[in-house]
Amino acid sequence: MALLFSYGTLQQEDVQLSTFGRQLHGEKDELIGFASSSERIEDPHVAASLGKTHHANVTFNGIEDSRVPGMVFEISDAELANCDEHERPFFYARVAARLASGRQAWIYVHTRNAD
Repeated sequence: MALLFSYGTLQQEDVQLSTFGRQLHGEKDELIGFASSSERIEDPHVAASLGKTHHANVTFNGIEDSRVPGMVFEISDAELANCDEHERPFFYARVAARLASGRQAWIYVHTRNAD
């Protein structure tokens, strides 16, 4: 089993159903040493289909008091691999991070702009 921290759309039931095929049950937690940010959606078709112009993102700043609220979910390794496939087209990569609860969890961060 893996821990996955979400600060964005993976907290939404419809996204969970389309990504995992089930509704996830999680606990509130906070990401330490990161600040909230956003990334512009470059592809107008993707923006139109999602009904928004930016994706939520976080940026590492290393400041202990800097925290991003969200939810932590326990998912299977297969579900984590499926989530990688869901996030890849939006240029997000999975990295390990520390949470306020002291747990380590995977998070997704934007890695580059679309070409």
